[in-house]
Amino acid sequence: MTIPTPPGGSRRHIIEQCEGSLRRMQTDHIDLYQLHRPDTSTAWDETLRAFGDLIRAGKVRYVGTSNHAAWQIMDSLWASKELGLNRFISEQPPFHILDRRVERELLPMARTYGLAILPWSPLASGMLGGRYRRDSWQELENARFRSLSVRAEELNVLADEVFDVIEGVEAIAADKGVPLSEFSLAWVAAQPGVTTPIIGPRTLEHLAGYLRALSVEITPEDEARVDALVAPGRAVTNYYEGDYGPHPR
Repeated sequence: MTIPTPPGGSRRHIIEQCEGSLRRMQTDHIDLYQLHRPDTSTAWDETLRAFGDLIRAGKVRYVGTSNHAAWQIMDSLWASKELGLNRFISEQPPFHILDRRVERELLPMARTYGLAILPWSPLASGMLGGRYRRDSWQELENARFRSLSVRAEELNVLADEVFDVIEGVEAIAADKGVPLSEFSLAWVAAQPGVTTPIIGPRTLEHLAGYLRALSVEITPEDEARVDALVAPGRAVTNYYEGDYGPHPR
């Protein structure tokens, strides 16, 4: 008998995935349990009540969202207040120099209502890591975007305008005497409303570089030069994915 996978925000899915994570990590609680993508097929009260039960059982400390639009998070906060349920305390969006759309509404909303912002892919899936070059990226071993797949085209990651920005940011980093990756990570961390970027080092060398980014100061001049490449709230790539349409329930 095949049982269809339930929607991400359903009670069954939330409870099952939490129990599975606890077993795999061999722990008795999760500090932050996040709803990965919007699920407009499930009413907020079902999702929030499931999270609340996990919190009361001591299996989860706090709950958050990932890849949600500002209006969807506000919708959830309204439901939490109206129904007396636990509220989300964080959002995990894509945010980097190549895609700054969270600056339009998400960051101001988070600062207003006290949500932590934990950006994923602050180096744009490695595009701001210093390895990709306009004319030689296909020669890289283990390159994430080795072939021009449909996925790469959807993200627009390999367009000339993207490399124009990367090369411009690299020039700013060179003027400061730091690698492109360290400057790009420091820039994300310095933006108002950002709590902490999420890093994903594969090697100790990567980790050492990310830690050095903590000492990179982003000046007003740096900000102005980045703004000239990609205006605040704009994007040259498309990293946002999810169901951002109206919530029928």
